[in-house]
Amino acid sequence: MTATGPVRAERVVTSGTFSLDGETFDVDNNVWLIGDDAEVLIVDAAHDATAVHAAVGGRRVTAIVCTHGHDDHIGAAAELADLTGAPVLLHPADRELWSVVHADRKPDGDLADGQLLEVAGVSVRVIHTPGHTWGSCSLQVPFLDAVFTGDTLFHGGPGATGRSYSDKPTIEHAIRERLLVLPAGTVVHTGHGQDTTIGAERPHVPHA
Repeated sequence: MTATGPVRAERVVTSGTFSLDGETFDVDNNVWLIGDDAEVLIVDAAHDATAVHAAVGGRRVTAIVCTHGHDDHIGAAAELADLTGAPVLLHPADRELWSVVHADRKPDGDLADGQLLEVAGVSVRVIHTPGHTWGSCSLQVPFLDAVFTGDTLFHGGPGATGRSYSDKPTIEHAIRERLLVLPAGTVVHTGHGQDTTIGAERPHVPHA
């Protein structure tokens, strides 16, 4: 396939709430569109399906990939799938979290470690990075020298692990073994907040 226009990552910020373990917080989420002028892959379906659909701008959506099953990352998935006709993909280890939000609709497909997704002529590699949730996944796009980490790795270190379905040693191991081995210049596009790089985050992840 020949790409139309530059293959790029576009950020859409949406706002809403995150609820788990009986608490609710206001949050701003990064939704990422990976692709070109003809087609895109959506990373996370946060809060506002209409805003994300507007950013797609009529391009074909190849998939809606959920980095994990927390409600702020999947809340708009069903509506966005209806608007775009694209399948929703989620790691099966997060199906229980998904079912709390979408009791009457299952994801359309599973994510698996090492799986390759194609969009706009480039490959997106799924990396299972559990710890923030058991099914958390990151998405590496070598063409862009980038990795999309959801809530696994942020500017400043690992994502939160103080709630249900999470574990601190697990996330630290996943980051060390699966993400920090990527080239230092790899841009880290996160689920919340600002970008960082793999090299910048290496000092912030404890050694085993």
